[in-house]
Amino acid sequence: MLLHLVSIVEQGLLTGHCPVSNFYEIMSMSALIIVTAFLFVHWRYKMDSFSVFLFPLVFVMTMIATMGRPVAAWSSPVLRNAWLTTHIVLVLLGYAALLLTAVSAVMYLIQERELKRKPPRQSFYRLPPLGTLDELISRAMAAGFVFITLATIAGSTWAFIEFGTSWISDPRISISFVTWGIYLAMICLRVTAGWRGRKAAIMAITALGCFAITWVTHNGLLRHLSQ
Repeated sequence: MLLHLVSIVEQGLLTGHCPVSNFYEIMSMSALIIVTAFLFVHWRYKMDSFSVFLFPLVFVMTMIATMGRPVAAWSSPVLRNAWLTTHIVLVLLGYAALLLTAVSAVMYLIQERELKRKPPRQSFYRLPPLGTLDELISRAMAAGFVFITLATIAGSTWAFIEFGTSWISDPRISISFVTWGIYLAMICLRVTAGWRGRKAAIMAITALGCFAITWVTHNGLLRHLSQ
């Protein structure tokens, strides 16, 4: 919120008027007001889960607002390559965290199934406790969401500077945002609805499948396989 406020003040000083004169400026100001209102509600009522619903809205509004003052070109090829490399590294970190989540989920489902056997097989005693696996799923899921969100922001910024607004109609971009939305829904259900245990495990495996599809589309593997 503070960084956003600074940017709005600087924009107002640069343009010589309050930055609410066009659609993009209004979106930016609205996003700032929503975040400020949320912080007040959080301070007053301690509603942590409220942010899960507001975050996607503020994320989209702020991204749209940045398109009002596009960057025409990169300042240097080094910055361009470094930005793209950062995006790729963040994606890989997010995928690694999600893979760890999915593996933990599979182990959770296996152990849950073994608990129903009388007596359980010997392999059951080599698996981590259900509580440990559930905690690992939570931590890995949260870390993966942070990495994937940062990767989405970095990738969108890079594409916007590189291609302008034409990248928005790219199907690969649409799939990426849909996948990010599925990940957000998974986090939302876990935080607000309390989905844990078997439901969280199945949800983590489903999310990994969605990200696998996204990876295939971005790397053109379907085209190579069809050839």
